[in-house]
Amino acid sequence: MEPTVSKTPAAHPLVSVIIPVYNEQDVLPALFKRLYSSLDALGVSYEILFINDGSRDRSAQMLSEQFDARPDVTRVILFNGNFGQHRAILAGFAYCRGERIVTLDADLQNPPEDIGALLEQMDAGHDYVGTIRRQRNDSWWRHAASRAMNRLRERITRIKMTDQGCMLRAYSRRVIDLINQCSEMNTYVPALAYQFSQNPTEIVVGHEERAAGESKYSLYSLIRLNFDIVTGFSLVPLQLFSLGGMIVSALSGMLVIYMGLRRLFLGPEEGGLFTLFAIAFLLIGLALFGIGLLGEYIGRIYQEVRHRPRYLVAAVLEQSKKEDTP
Repeated sequence: MEPTVSKTPAAHPLVSVIIPVYNEQDVLPALFKRLYSSLDALGVSYEILFINDGSRDRSAQMLSEQFDARPDVTRVILFNGNFGQHRAILAGFAYCRGERIVTLDADLQNPPEDIGALLEQMDAGHDYVGTIRRQRNDSWWRHAASRAMNRLRERITRIKMTDQGCMLRAYSRRVIDLINQCSEMNTYVPALAYQFSQNPTEIVVGHEERAAGESKYSLYSLIRLNFDIVTGFSLVPLQLFSLGGMIVSALSGMLVIYMGLRRLFLGPEEGGLFTLFAIAFLLIGLALFGIGLLGEYIGRIYQEVRHRPRYLVAAVLEQSKKEDTP
């Protein structure tokens, strides 16, 4: 027996599914087919929010057509430009109406059929459900880089997420309301939710090869993401650099005293010029690294004090309840 599908949009659906979309015209037909059938099979009220993040292909048109096909459960937010995946998710959080909010990538690497497993964990009392990819089909360098960044991030921020790169996650309404109160320009949503949650958990989900198209994440994007996590949730890098600077300064002072005493009692050192160059280059490198680290924090402060909007919404496609009232 097929599940009954309501044609009237629910004012407060149980589940909101948020999906950022950026140049995904090749994968959207498969996503529509699998996503709607999976959610219909759950037998719960739901809505799907697609956020078009300034796509330059036919993604916006295809989302509009899908809204026309299923206006009862579909809402589309059209950005006036490209603002990034995490800001698209934050826009979804601001517009969603569900009691349980699920985020999902549009590339189908995380099967939408696993959404039910996340909702079961929320039925068990968890207010935040993270996920771990069962078998990653990424390239070896992405797998190795992600694992190394996970370890570094956990040591610095004390935020324990086994797989920070998996977008399929579920949040309670309380956690989403707290996230909506934050105004950071750059943040990492899962880490922020982890800090606000009272009973988080993680489950293993499937991971498939990208259905079509190309990944939007480059090596620079991964490095940039982890900079946002580390500098947005911890002062440890600054503290470590301050401590390291004091140690290096003390050692440098001892070296200067040693070289001065050596010159006073033993005379000038022959052939020691390159040793001094090496020491100087080491200290200069440390200083440049520290300046870059300070610049990262100062840049975040600069972005916050300008109070510019996180994103600009060009249009919202949604069906009001009044349209279905006889």
